[in-house]
Amino acid sequence: MSHTFSRRSFLRTGLSGLAGATLLGPGIISSWASNSEPVEAVVIGSGFGGAVAALRLAQAGVRTLMLERGRRWTVTPEQNTFATLPRPDGRAAWLSPVTVLGAPTPIDVYTGVLERTDHDGISVYAGAGVGGGSLVYNGVTYQPKRELFERSFGSTVNYDEMEAVYYPRVRSMLRPSPLPADILATDYYKMTRIFLEMGARAGLPAHLADLNVDWNVVRAEIEGGRVPSALIGEFWYGNNSGCKNSLDKNYLAQAEASGYLQIMPLTVVTEINEAPGQRYVVTCEQIDESGATERRMQITCEQLFLAAGSMGTSKMLVKAKAKGTLSKLNEHVGQSWGNNGDFFGAQVGLPDTNPSQGGPASAVIEDHANPYGPTAVMCAPQWDASGGIINTLGLSIPPAKGVFRYDAATDSVKLTWPGNDPEIARSIQAGQLTYEKLNVASTTPTHQPATAFVAGGLTAHPLGGAVLGKACDRYGRVEGYKNLYVVDGALIPGSSGCTNPSFTIAALAERCMERIVPDILEKRRRSLSSVAS
Repeated sequence: MSHTFSRRSFLRTGLSGLAGATLLGPGIISSWASNSEPVEAVVIGSGFGGAVAALRLAQAGVRTLMLERGRRWTVTPEQNTFATLPRPDGRAAWLSPVTVLGAPTPIDVYTGVLERTDHDGISVYAGAGVGGGSLVYNGVTYQPKRELFERSFGSTVNYDEMEAVYYPRVRSMLRPSPLPADILATDYYKMTRIFLEMGARAGLPAHLADLNVDWNVVRAEIEGGRVPSALIGEFWYGNNSGCKNSLDKNYLAQAEASGYLQIMPLTVVTEINEAPGQRYVVTCEQIDESGATERRMQITCEQLFLAAGSMGTSKMLVKAKAKGTLSKLNEHVGQSWGNNGDFFGAQVGLPDTNPSQGGPASAVIEDHANPYGPTAVMCAPQWDASGGIINTLGLSIPPAKGVFRYDAATDSVKLTWPGNDPEIARSIQAGQLTYEKLNVASTTPTHQPATAFVAGGLTAHPLGGAVLGKACDRYGRVEGYKNLYVVDGALIPGSSGCTNPSFTIAALAERCMERIVPDILEKRRRSLSSVAS
C-alpha cells in the first residue's frame, strides 16, 4: 500500500535566499538567472564540494547562483520533515514509484531525498536536496591516514598541506566530535560498545568516529524532548530531530546570509555548452515536486563550477564531450571511477545489541595491515535489527576501473564497473578476511559469531570521473577550458583511502577554491580596469 503525505505541508522549496526573486507561474526563477546579463558564477549541486565553493565565492563578493535538483528540507517544529524507515513515503526516494532501500515498497513519485541508480556491475546511492549527500549520510568525518591517502592520490595532492590547512578548515565549519561518554553508556548504544570490544579482542585498532552531529539534540531525544531519530538509526532519509549538522546549517547558511548566494532548488541541469568569451551556457529545467517540468531556461555564466557529485558531474562532462558542446575535454573525462571500496556485512550470533540501535555509524575497526589490502569496518545502525546482530559498512582501496560512456540511442550516460576484475576482487577478499578475524576473536562458548557477507555491488560513495591531475589540473580546473571547474567527489580517483569521503571532498574543495578565487578576482580587476580606461 502506498504511503501518502500532505503536499501542502511539505512543498517548502525555499524562498529564503531568493530575496527579490521573480515569481513566474508556480515556479521560482532567481532574479539573477532571469537577468539578461551573465551570472558571475554558477555552482551546479549543493553537496560538500558545491557548498564549500559557494561559501568561498560569496565571501569574496562573487555573485553566485546555485542550481540544485532537489528541494529544501528544513526540520519543522513538528519534527516530521522527512519520511521514516518504518513508514516510508514519497519523501524517501528521488522520483521513484517504490522505495530504494530494502524491499521495494510502493510510494508516491516525489522529489524525495535519496536516489538509487542501477548500472552495469553496480548500484549507486546519492542524496537529493539542498545540502546534497549531507542530508542522507551518517555524518562520519573521517580523515585518512597518510599512507592510505597517498596510495589513492600519489603525489598529486600534498598530504602535509591537507592535514595542516584544509582538513582543519573543514573541521572548524562542521565541528564534528565522537560519541560522548554519557550517550555511549546508554542502552541505545550497546551495539557500539559491543563493536569496540569485538575489535579489541581481534587485536585490531578500534575507535569512535568523529561525527557531524549535535549531541545536545541526541540528549534531547534521550530525555524525550525531541522525536527519536538518531536513537533509532534514522539517517538514510534524513533526521527529523535535527541532530545532523547538514550543509544547509553551516556552509550554505553562511553563504546565503552574505547576500551573494542565491539557491534555485528543483532545478535539473540537462546540458552545458561553451559560449563566446570563455563563458558557459547552462540549460536546465525547473520541476515541480512530482518531477514534471514547469519551465525550461538557459543561464549564461562567467565561471562554472561542477559539484553535482561524482555521478552527476561525470555524466554532464561525458555527455558534453560526446555531443561536442565541450569538445576540448580530454580523454581522461569519464575515467578512473571507483566505489570507494564499499562492502557490506551483517554479523550475527553476538551478545544482545538492543534492537533499538543508536546511530549514526559511530565506531570504526581498522585492518590496515590486511595482506589482501587495507580495510576499515564501521558499525551501522539498523532500525529493525534483532538482538545480537550488527550491520557493518566496510571500506577498502580498489583500483579505479569504472568508466562512463555516452549512449546516443538514449541520450544518456552509463557507468560500467568491472566487479569481477581480479584486482577489484582482491579488495573484496580483504573485507572477507577482516570479518573472519572478528568472528574468530569473538567466538565464545555462548556466542558463535558469523558474517553474512555482501560484496561491493552497492555504493553510497561514488568517486572519480574527472580526476585531479588527469581530466582536471591539481586544483580542479578542467583541462582544455578556462573558468570551468570541478570541486566534488569526481576529483578523487576511486577511493578516499579507507575512509568515508565527505571530509576529503570538502577539504579538496577548500584547497581548490583557495587557488581559484584569487584568479576570479584578478580577472574582475582587469576587466574593471579595462572599462575604466
